[in-house]
Amino acid sequence: MTRRDLLLASAALPLAAETPPLSGEKALMKLKLGNRRHAESRPLRPHQNMTWRMSLTQAQHPFACVLTCADSRVPPEFLFDAGLGDLFVVRVAGNIVDDAVLGSLEYAVEHLHVGLIVVLGHERCGAVAATVEGGASHDHVASLLKAIQPAVEAARRQKGNLLENAIRENTARAVRQLQSSRPVLNKAHDEHKLVISGGVYDLDTAKVDWLS
Repeated sequence: MTRRDLLLASAALPLAAETPPLSGEKALMKLKLGNRRHAESRPLRPHQNMTWRMSLTQAQHPFACVLTCADSRVPPEFLFDAGLGDLFVVRVAGNIVDDAVLGSLEYAVEHLHVGLIVVLGHERCGAVAATVEGGASHDHVASLLKAIQPAVEAARRQKGNLLENAIRENTARAVRQLQSSRPVLNKAHDEHKLVISGGVYDLDTAKVDWLS
């Protein structure tokens, strides 16, 4: 089949973007079910065939945003058993929140009408571990460590494993930052048009431990 044939065939397909957007609550449940399938090694691997791919050529309508770490072990499409066009993903070491991250998420909420943002930390995060260990950094990594440092300081006052607590605190802190981010995210959240949640991915069990 030639490229022209593919384009002609795709014109007759319903656009993926025509699917009504999910509410934040339903989108979160969909992610939880996808993670369960992933953890149990029975993925469906949806939305990965040519027909679906061609339906996305003119528009996108992801059902959720995921802000997560750049770590190679935590690709959201795999962890949540999702496919092309399903997730609007923003990845940065330590899943920190900065202006570029906020701008990306605001775009998804305002223009793609996404009703859910999930901040996903993960077990044994190298960026958080480096912040816990301390030491001077004179390159651009310093900006990451500076952003994570408040979470580490809060974790030092908690009982239990420092690194594990710091990872959870860093995730929860990012959730709070997004919930209070003006003018877009906090407004959508306060008006119950946007759910902002957080979780920590366990590398051993492949399960997400959702924050309360």
